[in-house]
Amino acid sequence: MSRLAAVREATANAGLGALLLTPGPDLRYVTGYDALQLERLTCLVVPAAGEPFLVVPRLELPAAEQSPAARLGIEFVAWEETEDPYALVARRLGQVERVGVADRMWALQSLRFRAAMPGTEQVLAGSVLRELRMHKSPAEKAALAEAAAAIDSVHELIPQLLKPGRTEREVGRDIADAIIASGHARVDFVIVGSGPNGASPHHELSDRVIQPGEPVVIDIGGTMPSGYCSDSTRMYCVGEPPADFLAYYGVLKRAQEAAVAHVRPGVTCESVDAAAREVIAEAGYGEYFIHRTGHGIGLETHEEPYIVSGNTEPMQPGFAFSVEPGIYLPGRHGARIEDIVICGETAGERLNHTTRELVVV
Repeated sequence: MSRLAAVREATANAGLGALLLTPGPDLRYVTGYDALQLERLTCLVVPAAGEPFLVVPRLELPAAEQSPAARLGIEFVAWEETEDPYALVARRLGQVERVGVADRMWALQSLRFRAAMPGTEQVLAGSVLRELRMHKSPAEKAALAEAAAAIDSVHELIPQLLKPGRTEREVGRDIADAIIASGHARVDFVIVGSGPNGASPHHELSDRVIQPGEPVVIDIGGTMPSGYCSDSTRMYCVGEPPADFLAYYGVLKRAQEAAVAHVRPGVTCESVDAAAREVIAEAGYGEYFIHRTGHGIGLETHEEPYIVSGNTEPMQPGFAFSVEPGIYLPGRHGARIEDIVICGETAGERLNHTTRELVVV
């Protein structure tokens, strides 16, 4: 079954009259079209009964016709500057009780649809697409493996870039260049957390000068031309590491290994989180592990499934997600080890293969 046909079937099974997918990962997943997010409406309409069609501004029609969406055989409906595209969609759909709107649809577009279809309830399209997007196909697994190999190659360069006296921002700029040089189409994030900044999991680059003897968290990722994302964290130290850091780095490494080893079909997402958390808590660092163990990854860096307490979703073959426990000591330093893992038929498979040992430069 084609992806578009699977989406139509899922829409009908969910009791929705249609899905309305504006530019973003949902549209790209269904059609391959990486459309610009503009104030002018571009929207794939997937009726539960009837043929799908893509509404595009007239000036975006050439780009749409050159995109992978053109190979799907769907009708392109171009609208003129003086037309109301929301009314156009409402007329073509007719009266429907419920529609699914793209999770990343702008509020102004959702509200315009609500005005054009006042009797229609809106729900998130993610409720329909989540099962399809969580189960990665062989082609998607290959794309994620390519992304992982590319970001691994960047981590291999980090020891050449980390030097005492350089600022986080200077190092981050070089890393961003290396991410593009590795084959990524876009840099999504670069975290260089030196010394006490490493205790902030989502630290932004700063002008702080990296000092000798400081651990440095390097968390980096980007988007490949395929649309699939990379995300990997490794730990470095500029010179001799502090004794208190070494005391918990070994704990963190065991926790990450325990979580990956726990992955297999049938275990719950929260049990993978628990496998990492138990190791850290037993060593006395539980209060310093302040975030979930992981997140799904694909066309978005963060997507379902989330590896967190309370998520009782059973692991299934094809699930792709990060395993990234962390320990963060406020005002001192922190550490995180992150790999992308795919749940296979019997066990988890790491996609990242650079060393998880502390790299001293």
